[in-house]
Amino acid sequence: MNSVKITLNNSGGLHTRPASLLVKNALQFKSHISIRCKNREANAKRILGILALGAQKGDELEIFAEGPDASLALDALRKLVEYEMVE
Repeated sequence: MNSVKITLNNSGGLHTRPASLLVKNALQFKSHISIRCKNREANAKRILGILALGAQKGDELEIFAEGPDASLALDALRKLVEYEMVE
């Protein structure tokens, strides 16, 4: 299983809007994708799980992907969190 660690820089954390953007992007991939934050883990394709992580600015996210397009998924989600979710 591949993974990448990212520091969340979004001032509002993973609230509804950025969480839905993350889920929308994760759904484009066939691989199983999960996100871990503060010893909690959620399916990246389920918004309630992402919101339940309670991720705040400065928290470290670890994104895991396993499947045929895992590397592409990790790269896309890393870019999303690092560059598009900055407020």
